[in-house]
Amino acid sequence: MRMSKKTLPNGDIKSSAGPGRPRAFDEAEALEKALCVFWHKGYETASLDDLTKAMGLSRSSFYGAFGNKQALFHKALSHYSRRGLKELRDVADAGGDDPVGAIMEALANPQGGRDGCMLINCLTELAPHDDEVAALGRQHLENIDEIIARALEPSDPGQALNKARAFASLAIGTLALRKAGVPAEQISQTLKQARLVISP
Repeated sequence: MRMSKKTLPNGDIKSSAGPGRPRAFDEAEALEKALCVFWHKGYETASLDDLTKAMGLSRSSFYGAFGNKQALFHKALSHYSRRGLKELRDVADAGGDDPVGAIMEALANPQGGRDGCMLINCLTELAPHDDEVAALGRQHLENIDEIIARALEPSDPGQALNKARAFASLAIGTLALRKAGVPAEQISQTLKQARLVISP
């Protein structure tokens, strides 16, 4: 059966499996639900039944809209990256005179949960044998470096890029600490030490 899909002006996807009424659904919402499955179960363990049930899609709609599990995973990771980078920029912008401090507080916040960063998790698990995941991960990390560099030197972020990379590398390591259940206060102290790396 020939599958087709069409993106509507509002960002929804209309998926059709031949004759009959096509089904429209919100792609961003579907990707969020898929992310939850991948995040908690991992790529290998997440089954197609898990995904279609969480996303509220039939198999025909799933295949028509996303193609296959791997394609959905890559699209979900891209969605996660865009969302996470926007949130990090918003945190820095709301930090007033101390955007780096605001980023540190966000990283140490225990409300972030113990699942860690999905992209970092995927880099360690999948990047060695999935070139697209590796490329997406590298781009995500470069964007984090640029956000921190801009927080350090708004007028000339290029001058602060090396310091930003050093701080980002140490800060990303704290995500593993949070995943392990290390207390927020200890993570906060670790980040304060990491900040010494970028002190004048």
